[in-house]
Parts: sequence; C-alpha cells; structure tokens
Amino acid sequence: MEGYFSTLGGVAQAMAALAPAISMIAVFALIFGGVRLWMKHRDGKKAALMLVLALVLFGNVLIWTL
Repeated sequence: MEGYFSTLGGVAQAMAALAPAISMIAVFALIFGGVRLWMKHRDGKKAALMLVLALVLFGNVLIWTL
C-alpha cells in the first residue's frame, strides 16, 4: 500500500506542474480564436467572451505560480 500512495503523490505533483503550461496554451488559443472570430466573422459577443475567458485563465495561472 505504501507504493500506491507514493505513486499517487508523484502523479499529483506532475499534474500540478503541468496545469499552468496547459492553461497558457489554452490562453494563447483563446486569444488567437477570439481575434480571428472578431476580424473574420464580426461576431463581437463570442469574441469578447473568448478574450475575457483568456484573461481569467491567465489570472489563474498568475495566482498558481506566485
């Protein structure tokens, strides 16, 4: 049973280390998609929501890393 808990701890630590990186990839994708949606399709409401989500996610990454 001891090995199970030590492995679980390692997986949790790895996921905690990967979460900010995956979130930043999502931030860049949301910014790109929001700007593209606004420029090409003139759908300002969806584009604004994507950009707001990118800001919120970026704020979360800042909180996680500080």
